[in-house]
Amino acid sequence: MPSPPARTPLRRLVGFARPYRRDAILATTYSILNKVFDVLPEILIGVAVDVVVNQQDSFLARRGIEDPVHQLVALVGLTVFVWACESLFQYGHALKWRGLAQDLQHELRQAAYTHIQTLPPTFIERERSGRLMAVLNEDVNQVERFLNTGANDLIQVFCSSLLVGGVFFVVTADLAVMALLPVPLILFGAFWFQTRLAPRYAAVRHAAGTVSTQLSNNLFGMATIQAYTAEAFEAAHLRDASDEFRLRNTDAIRFSAAITPVIRMAVLAGFVATLLYGGILTLRGVIGVGSYSALVYLTQRLLWPLTRLAQMTDLYNRAMASVNRIMDLLDTPAPERASAPLPQPVTGRLRFEGVGFAYEDQVAVDDVSFDVAPGTTVALVGPTGAGKSTLLKLLLQYLSPDAGRILVDGHDLALHDPVTVRHHLGYVAQEPFLTDGTVAENIAYGQAETDPTRVEAAARVAEIHAFIEGLPEGYRTRVGERGTRLSGGQRQRIALARAFYRNPAILVLDEATSAVDNETEAAIQHSLTRTAGERTTVVVAHRLSTVRHADEILVMDRGRIAERGAHDALVAQGGIYAALWRLQTGEPVA
Repeated sequence: MPSPPARTPLRRLVGFARPYRRDAILATTYSILNKVFDVLPEILIGVAVDVVVNQQDSFLARRGIEDPVHQLVALVGLTVFVWACESLFQYGHALKWRGLAQDLQHELRQAAYTHIQTLPPTFIERERSGRLMAVLNEDVNQVERFLNTGANDLIQVFCSSLLVGGVFFVVTADLAVMALLPVPLILFGAFWFQTRLAPRYAAVRHAAGTVSTQLSNNLFGMATIQAYTAEAFEAAHLRDASDEFRLRNTDAIRFSAAITPVIRMAVLAGFVATLLYGGILTLRGVIGVGSYSALVYLTQRLLWPLTRLAQMTDLYNRAMASVNRIMDLLDTPAPERASAPLPQPVTGRLRFEGVGFAYEDQVAVDDVSFDVAPGTTVALVGPTGAGKSTLLKLLLQYLSPDAGRILVDGHDLALHDPVTVRHHLGYVAQEPFLTDGTVAENIAYGQAETDPTRVEAAARVAEIHAFIEGLPEGYRTRVGERGTRLSGGQRQRIALARAFYRNPAILVLDEATSAVDNETEAAIQHSLTRTAGERTTVVVAHRLSTVRHADEILVMDRGRIAERGAHDALVAQGGIYAALWRLQTGEPVA
């Protein structure tokens, strides 16, 4: 069965903007009415010339106003009315189009960001952050710029062609054909250029994403860049990305810049035809002097706006390239997930049954099974790439198992809404995420309201209360972007306090002590010891000193559980764990 034809970017944008159909119709109506009243002054100029030249034999005289002075007074009144209406509808279309641009900009950005949040973190890891930032910012702004001015310009050029063409045919069909002859050529040329500009602007947007990614990475890693004196090295990388962006833009500009000169020559042909042939008809008495004056002005009004087709085509193509990128992001399928909530209450009993998972063709977890009783601690250790973090991603439902099941209190997680499951999980990552807010806001992160008593209690359990009290504004102190005003250990303990604030049934620590000092590690261990028995704890660690008191230690190797047991038993066993312990501590192993 043949696949359906691909939707054009404009149709994709119209489909997204369906809730704003009424505003779009009003904006279009105001644009059309504004153009109607914009064309009338040129006709009134022709009528005025006709009054001055023909006086009692003028067009208005034949309509009952015989006195030339009265004719001019009537023209003045009509001119004031026309200009007032033109100004009113110009205000109306500007208000509506710009309002629509702001509304759609807001909705597109919110929809794209909201959709990203439905995608697993592995999508963010796979996609370049700079590309996603370019979509959420520059691409959305590009659509706004088009709706601000470009949409109105396209509508008005089309309307002026119809209106002025109609006037020409009423006055003289021969002259109309000559004046309008360049229009099809102009439109054909504009669309010819458009088809060649579209892929070029798509390449420009891709190159812009590369530059954004390079900048984002470098700004985040500036300390490392300076520490390794790699400023020139990274500047060269950015220069290469920027040069590529410049070359893509230059290629697009070379085409877009050629449109205006081509159109100007076509406009000149139409204007010369009206000036010469219309003048001959006037000299022969076929048309009046007033009609000739009006046609000369209207030719300018008809053809000159077409010179803006270059700018309009340029703006349109840039916007449509951006629309495609935004819509492609919105069309990225989110993983299917169940909607049933996890039954209450949750005790934290955890069970992995024959769980398997592979990244494409690379097996990460192979037939892993273990049980964790409520209130106990299990540790996952082993060499890099053994599958430890993958197991956590499966537990957090960032990934779905290829085989087996993960159960909490006997309930298969695959059958329950991940959001309700995560409400019962406290997660502390190796690199904690802190917002540019206060300490209290970061501890109570994700909650609509902050409970100061609970915040302080969580901070005390995480052994960070005394430090916070010593800050200039205590719990109201702002931590800076990504917590840059705090040390790594302080950020980690605030992240731990955040997990305690939630009071989860299951606490998940993913390398939470791998990048902290011994004091912070001891504080975290003390916090976990104080809360032992209150919740189930799953710890992934490279530092074995962090997990030596765990109820059970699972040693992962090549995606499987190679050893399991308590610390002393594993050391005595003399296997993988014992070798790791000897490597880290230097203690002899029997």
